[in-house]
Amino acid sequence: MFRRRAPRHSADVTDPRTGHGLTTARGPRAARAHEPGLGAAGAAPGARDPGGPPPPGLDVSTAHPARVWNYWLGGRDYFAADRAAGEQLSQEFPHLAQAARAQRAFLVRAVRFLAGPAQIRQFLDIGAGLPAGGNTHEIAQRIAPETRIVYADNDPAVLVHARALLKNPMLASTQEGRLSYVEADLRDVTAVLGGSARTLDLERPVALIMLGVLGHIDDHGAARSITSQLMDALPPGSYLAVADGVAGREPVEGAQQRYNDAVPVPYHLRRPDQLASFFDGLDLIEPGVVPCPQWKPDAPPPPDEPPVYCGVARKR
Repeated sequence: MFRRRAPRHSADVTDPRTGHGLTTARGPRAARAHEPGLGAAGAAPGARDPGGPPPPGLDVSTAHPARVWNYWLGGRDYFAADRAAGEQLSQEFPHLAQAARAQRAFLVRAVRFLAGPAQIRQFLDIGAGLPAGGNTHEIAQRIAPETRIVYADNDPAVLVHARALLKNPMLASTQEGRLSYVEADLRDVTAVLGGSARTLDLERPVALIMLGVLGHIDDHGAARSITSQLMDALPPGSYLAVADGVAGREPVEGAQQRYNDAVPVPYHLRRPDQLASFFDGLDLIEPGVVPCPQWKPDAPPPPDEPPVYCGVARKR
């Protein structure tokens, strides 16, 4: 609803230490999540100071959406302006930070399922952002070190952060696996798949992950078409994992509209049944399309569930 945009262009980032590609999707290992929960991502916003000096060429005097999201998740890659914006937004639009944390917790559990019982060894994570603990590659390669992961995002600032963070050995892929970052627009399916094919074998099953990104495509039919095109390009045995904010609560819808009126990249809430339609033709994994805290929870869901739904499904 805030951090993610539909990912433009194609460029891999390579780890100079290992020769592997790398990205900065959802969290540095320096702020690693402690399973089964969020770990560092569950840290209280405001509990830590902004990180060290910014990467060269990066303007941190004004807030950036990806860094604010990182702040909400207890990451390290944010600065004073981002923290101030995050605290203000949390007061005006509390559902945004709630959704961020719910999606991150779902990501941890979904990847744990996909790399574990589902035995998926390839991941395409579209709508990546800045680190905040519990990255797809951290979770998957902890279970299966040979796993290959591609992250995609369209934000140039994210790429600048990625180049700087690649100097941290804790972010590198395992020697057995591989990791790459593709700068590509979600709407350009050919570019996304072409960039991913440099790291993934698209003739073998892939888990396609899209968290908080489809809401940036205002036309529901177009969003469904993009999702279908991506899944059509993947072989049987592949999986789709989606999480997005949903409509249905008047206070949330009103707050989201006020937010959309004030930002250049709005986010469109959809009804739960519309979110479920992204899985048409696929076999849903239990418990189906549900509020994020209810998807294979590690603990009882909170009484006040965030307005974000999710699901995972397998391609026959």
